[in-house]
Amino acid sequence: PNFLDPAYRPRLYFLGGYDNPFPLTDFLPTHPLHPSCAAVSQPASQPPTPELVDQLTQTALTALGAISDGAAVEEWRVSWLGRRGQFTGLLRGLSGLDPDLRREVGGRANQAKNTLEEALARRTREIAQAELEASDRLDVTLPGRPIITGRLHPTTQIVREICQAFMAMGFSVVEGPEVELDHYNFEMLNIPSGHPARDMWNSLWVDYPMLLRTHTSPMQARVMEAQEPPVRVVVPGKCYRYEATDATHEWHFYQVEGLAVAEGITFADLKGTLYEFARRVFGEDRQIRFRCDYFPFVEPGVDMSISNFRDPATEDWIEIMGAGMVHPKVLAGVGYDPDRYTGFAFGMGPERIGMLKYGIDDIRHFYSNDVRFLRQF
Repeated sequence: PNFLDPAYRPRLYFLGGYDNPFPLTDFLPTHPLHPSCAAVSQPASQPPTPELVDQLTQTALTALGAISDGAAVEEWRVSWLGRRGQFTGLLRGLSGLDPDLRREVGGRANQAKNTLEEALARRTREIAQAELEASDRLDVTLPGRPIITGRLHPTTQIVREICQAFMAMGFSVVEGPEVELDHYNFEMLNIPSGHPARDMWNSLWVDYPMLLRTHTSPMQARVMEAQEPPVRVVVPGKCYRYEATDATHEWHFYQVEGLAVAEGITFADLKGTLYEFARRVFGEDRQIRFRCDYFPFVEPGVDMSISNFRDPATEDWIEIMGAGMVHPKVLAGVGYDPDRYTGFAFGMGPERIGMLKYGIDDIRHFYSNDVRFLRQF
């Protein structure tokens, strides 16, 4: 049969399978007598030259610039860059040139083809944009306007980091009321009415016996009243004291309280827990030091310091928290048997932890609402 007969072509097999079909006729040699092959088989009116390449390129660009709709753009692409396009036919004529001229014309032609393809892509985008602006349709593919997102306050970040460190050691996180009763804020913590220890806290009274809590320690009593040992909790929250404000003091601040009560807990457990906390927050090489201190609700009481990680060459120590073994009177006050149960407690200021960790020299920055400061975290 005559494979070049157009009536026969629809029955030809396809190469590459049904998923990637290529008509067999695309691979047949051209025939000068077949009309579909005439555009390819007819010799060019003149051999390819650099000047001819530049001329065709300019003609193609001029024609592309005059196009104003998408259908005409596709026709231009087929006419110039398609398999039987004018520019493609020009490239086929390179085989008849001598090597030096073929190299020069070929390089010029490839450069011109890239120029045309870039111009085509650019013109396609321009026409699509013009058609969109001229219509009332909504282009759902356009990106939305960016939403300006905020960030966590540096104090919140530090509180979460502290809580995560203790949660990894089996502690739970609980919260309590900021307006507290004198009973829990003082009396249940071995600070009876009239005791000189109350002078340590400059209280803001709402209406006696209610006050703004001066520390998060009242949750020690509340938690122990609500459950039997073992107890392992950390209590983050805000506290208030009637104090003068300066670079190291604020009248309102955050505090994280910790409590662990069970049978057989010793001071060694307290040291190990706080040492692991210091390593998690301040780095693996951190050293800690304990010195005796006084807090009414623990006995013995200590303050804990860490080695100066901001200037390792010095031998300075920086205090970061108070701690100690829970006082037997506190355990007895909530109904625990102090002969059977022991525990430890600790408390720290997250703002102070942040100041040490990030080199902040004034606690007032945390609550000044200065975005220049807040954006750094």
